[in-house]
Amino acid sequence: MLNAHYIVGLVDGEGSFTAYVRALYDSREQKRRVRVEPKFYIKLVEKDKNILFQLKEYFGCGNVYFQKDRRKNHQQCYRYEVTKRADLREIIIPFFLKYHLRLASKQKDFNVFCKLMAAIERGEHLSPEGLRKLYRMKQRMH
Repeated sequence: MLNAHYIVGLVDGEGSFTAYVRALYDSREQKRRVRVEPKFYIKLVEKDKNILFQLKEYFGCGNVYFQKDRRKNHQQCYRYEVTKRADLREIIIPFFLKYHLRLASKQKDFNVFCKLMAAIERGEHLSPEGLRKLYRMKQRMH
């Protein structure tokens, strides 16, 4: 069974806090329905996928997906992903506020992620200027 410290180490090594932010100036992006898609995920090789299912059970949210990779010399992977904003806000963020990431780069991404989520909660993503602000914030992430 997983514990909080194991999860922190796993996320430090294999996890990601990120967001897709639609670029207003890119005409190809205008067809996307969602303006901002924050997500937390961990990707592992197929033989370790059981850990991802344990994470899903531990947090009680998110999903595990098969991620096919056709590149030579790459193993098939699975991905545990949380995209539901309420789950990110109420489960994932509080967990990592309580149990701090150890890697400075990962902690930096998490801090920017928290700021992005706060801006989304304030509705800043609904205006062109707010969306540009979120895009600039996202650019500071690894």
